[in-house]
Amino acid sequence: MKEKPNVTNLNGKFLIAMPNMGDSRFKHAVIYICSHNEEGTMGLIINKTAINFNLSDLIKQLTLPTEIKPKTFPINIGGPVEPYRGFILHTLDYVNEENTVKVDQILGMTSTLDILEDIASSKGPETFLVALGYSGWGAGQLELEIKNNGWLVSEANLEIIFNNNNSTKWGEALKILGVDPILLSTDGGNA
Repeated sequence: MKEKPNVTNLNGKFLIAMPNMGDSRFKHAVIYICSHNEEGTMGLIINKTAINFNLSDLIKQLTLPTEIKPKTFPINIGGPVEPYRGFILHTLDYVNEENTVKVDQILGMTSTLDILEDIASSKGPETFLVALGYSGWGAGQLELEIKNNGWLVSEANLEIIFNNNNSTKWGEALKILGVDPILLSTDGGNA
């Protein structure tokens, strides 16, 4: 019987891609974990911007009625799974009782059109990140990738999550662990 790596609950944590990440979709990725349980893991990449597409474009494309002119706000590529489905990671000043998944006491995730309508009419959350697609792993898959040195795990940081400068997030996330990206080896090993 294959042994499952022992990893504690990762809800609300950062996954930080190691430099030797073999999958180019996750190169220098920082992923915020929204759900981690015995069935698998779901998270959103918080530092990969969708090129030439922003919140204003999305609201226009969905033909949502808007009472305000939406800001040009970047949209992230949340991961390779369901790349045309939207996910909004947001503070809990906004909760849709039927559709918001509370990740912890501060953040929630909503993936229904209602939240975009509320954002367009200034009734949405104060602080949010919009992502298309998500990153997902089956039962035990992420734990094995962590054991094999594909990812580092750290506490999450709201300033990093909601900072619109995606190019600095990987380095900032590593600093939480006291790791200098320049000194990070691309070779892994196990003791």
